[in-house]
Amino acid sequence: MRLLAKAQKHWGADAPDWILAMAEACDRTGQRKVAASIGYSQTTISQLLKQAYVGDIENIEEAVRGAFMGLTVSCPVLGGILTTVCHEWQKKAGRPLVVTSSHRTHMHRACRNCPRFQEGNRYVGR
Repeated sequence: MRLLAKAQKHWGADAPDWILAMAEACDRTGQRKVAASIGYSQTTISQLLKQAYVGDIENIEEAVRGAFMGLTVSCPVLGGILTTVCHEWQKKAGRPLVVTSSHRTHMHRACRNCPRFQEGNRYVGR
């Protein structure tokens, strides 16, 4: 069964547009590539398509919209960027700073002070 048909079967007429976009992308390129492009596991993708995922889907929705639907956000440093790019910088900013360039240092500081920065991205050291 194609994944778009699977999503339509499980979600019915109420299937969100981003779920359908994700399913179409899976049919085009494969579930593994879709999972890698949005930063989530294949298991998460599968559960979402079957409407069986029990976690918070807000971040996943934003990642899908950025990767496959062109959703952008305004970055104070980079301007308009895809949400997937924003999430990647947030992940880097959540870890201890590795000074590899002045740009990375600038982005690290800017991300940590951005209202879009999510607390869950913060590194918890031992």
